[in-house]
Order: sequence, then C-alpha cells, then structure tokens
Amino acid sequence: MKVTAPKDFPDHHDAELVLRLYELRRETVLRAARETIVREFWPRSVADVQAIVAWDHPMNTAFRQVVGYWELAYGLGRHGIVHAEYLAEASGGEALILYVKLAPFLAELREGAGARFFRNIEWIATETETGRELVARMTPRVEAMRDQRASG
Repeated sequence: MKVTAPKDFPDHHDAELVLRLYELRRETVLRAARETIVREFWPRSVADVQAIVAWDHPMNTAFRQVVGYWELAYGLGRHGIVHAEYLAEASGGEALILYVKLAPFLAELREGAGARFFRNIEWIATETETGRELVARMTPRVEAMRDQRASG
C-alpha cells in the first residue's frame, strides 16, 4: 500500500513535531546508539545484518534503537502526520545512510523478518524527492567506505 502525505506544504504543526523528534534524537542513549550504528556497522552481506539482529550481538540494542526510532519518525511522514518532504529534509539524512547500507539486502532480509522491516525508512528514501537525492549522493560514499573498511 502506497501512502502519501495529504498536505502540499508543511505548517507549524509539522515544525513542532520535527522539533520534538530532534529533541528525542538528542537523548543520551539514542545518541550513543546512532553513533555506533553510523560509524561501526558496515554490513557486506545478509549474514552481517542477520548477525546484528541476534540478541547476543554487542550492537543489537543500538541497532534496534536506531531502526526503531527512524521507523517511527519516518512513519509519521509516510502516513501524512508530518509533511514527508519536510521531514526528509529536516532529518539530515542519517537514516538514509543506514538505508544505503541495508538496501542491497532488504529483499532477502524481509523474507525472514517480514515485509514491514525497514518499510518507513525505505519509503522516505524512495518516495520523496529529498530522499532520492540524498540516497543518490550518499550511495557512492557509503559503498566506498564499506569497501575501505573491508580492505583494512
């Protein structure tokens, strides 16, 4: 089901919700989790992603917090609660880095995790102009960094 935002332009309600989301991002535990996932998680295969979702993996909690936060935040855009384009622009693209990291594996991951896994993040990445632009710009950099980390 494709969901689109009913509003043409963001308003002060959108700004209030986006500012609240920003406040949540600054929470100490979530900030540390985001730092861990952005800097240390460089999957090269489905197995790498499946490993981190295992309860005994040291980054499991951080991964669940980050994915859970961005799925919640971007779900607000996907369902029209917050203007989606404004949300994509205001979020700075951090979740889209994670999207680029996981995109090659999403179809296979959803076979085991379910069709809803990463659905809202993918929607922002593929259904908003800002998301598409950021993903296009980030993909070569993320792939280069993944290759650099793999080679040493």
